[in-house]
Amino acid sequence: MDNKALAERLLPGEYPALESYEKLYPPRDLPAGAEVTRLAPSPTGFIHLGNLFAAIANERIAHRSGGILYLRIEDTDLKRKVEGAVEAVIKALDYFDIRFDEGAEIGTDETYGPWYQRQRATMYRAFVKHLIEEGRAYPCFCTEEELTALREEQTARKEVTGYYGKYAKCRDLSEEEIYKNLDAGKPFVIRLRSMGDPAVKHTFRDAIKGDITVPENDQDVVILKSDGIPTYHFAHAVDDHFMRTTLVIRGEEWLASLPIHIELFGALGFALPRYGHNCSLMKQEGETRRKLSKRKDPELSLEFYRKEGYFPRAVKVYILTLLNSNFEEWYRKNPDLPLEEFKFTAAKMSKSGTLFDLDKLNDISKDELSRLDAEGMLSFLQGWAEEFGSPAEQNYFADREKMRKVLALCMGIGGKKRRKDFTTASQAMQFIKYFFERPETHEEFRVSPADRRAILDGFLRRYDEKDDAQVWFSKVKEIAAENGYAAEMKEYKADPEAYKGSVADVAEILRVATTGHANTPDLWTIMQILGEAEVRARIAAVCTD
Repeated sequence: MDNKALAERLLPGEYPALESYEKLYPPRDLPAGAEVTRLAPSPTGFIHLGNLFAAIANERIAHRSGGILYLRIEDTDLKRKVEGAVEAVIKALDYFDIRFDEGAEIGTDETYGPWYQRQRATMYRAFVKHLIEEGRAYPCFCTEEELTALREEQTARKEVTGYYGKYAKCRDLSEEEIYKNLDAGKPFVIRLRSMGDPAVKHTFRDAIKGDITVPENDQDVVILKSDGIPTYHFAHAVDDHFMRTTLVIRGEEWLASLPIHIELFGALGFALPRYGHNCSLMKQEGETRRKLSKRKDPELSLEFYRKEGYFPRAVKVYILTLLNSNFEEWYRKNPDLPLEEFKFTAAKMSKSGTLFDLDKLNDISKDELSRLDAEGMLSFLQGWAEEFGSPAEQNYFADREKMRKVLALCMGIGGKKRRKDFTTASQAMQFIKYFFERPETHEEFRVSPADRRAILDGFLRRYDEKDDAQVWFSKVKEIAAENGYAAEMKEYKADPEAYKGSVADVAEILRVATTGHANTPDLWTIMQILGEAEVRARIAAVCTD
């Protein structure tokens, strides 16, 4: 068969000489040992925890070695493309402080671009044409219906599914049959002519898992689709070579494709980059574990963490504890050091499924937020409110001095012990809501309606905003005593049957009336922040209920 003539028929026209691409994308001028890593999502509109998992690993490996992290958009599948997805990817990763040196929409050095695969179509076709000329690729005219029937037959026979061996129906078409199909205008794809034997196995050094056994590839995979755009398998091989990628960290679901990629790099004459396959993120369900699921688990999406308002550093700290087995101990000893000082390595990454525990993330988030000063917390909450908050929540920041007082109280700043009440921005905004909006509902008043009115009326008669905390509390004691409640806790404990309750019960009535909640930070300070007019209005409203 005249492979050169076939290549010209399949992909007509002049293409740049393959050698020209080596000059166009030369080896990078980087220090010895510097790693070039990448994140290469598809523009589907869904960026998930696994992407962040890989992004943090790739970013740390690249930057600790003095190398480069770039962002490539793998947009070869137009059916899955979602408008605005690339911007969403960049926005989500920027939230977690993933800094790319090059790539799509980064606005830096374009030497190794373009960064969208569809913009590199000519280069891919040039290499596909070369493989056809070399007899390493061929046209396949099988229809979707034929391929479906093929898979069903293989499944029924309990054989490996795919296009290989006796099932590769177009692999050995004669020259006459090929041209007859082409002349008839039959659509076609280009497949790799595999040369491997799956019975032959080799040892492959995985950057994370160590030595693993890999069979040779026998699948004649599609490398160029009928629309002239390559598949992921082929495009990534060309791109990783010419973008000079040295290390690919990716999910372990790609292990099954490793034999294909090894053969593709070999067929193209490219050196294989190092691969590291990180573990799947698992979720505990009863006695069993399963992979996090897009359908079942909202926490898989990075948008979940942004909308809920998780503090980015907290998420990063937790993921680093999952990524490197020695990080947690290091961070316990060095909580104030920049995370970049941790000596991250691929070798310390988990080799098997990692349990993702949202409760543990919440605990870390509380710790991290409790370390912020009032100004830092104010900035974090305001940033969240501007993007995700309601108009009312956005208005909380109109009086920044009031917000500082609220946060100082709720976080225990300046006190003996910092509070850890906040987990996320959304939860914090609900927590402080009563400072800015009157309660729509109130927790139960655990006294009779008559006692409630008497206690609240008594407080309104005595309340003076200028009272210090001690004077204020002495008045609360007076109200307790005149309504049959123990003014001193020791008196109540000594003879609880002699009283309706204690001064604590009276204070709770005032607390619920003012805030809607039975448990809050210091009530006198809350009233000072609200101001006398607002306190009186809230209590009066409850008195008339």
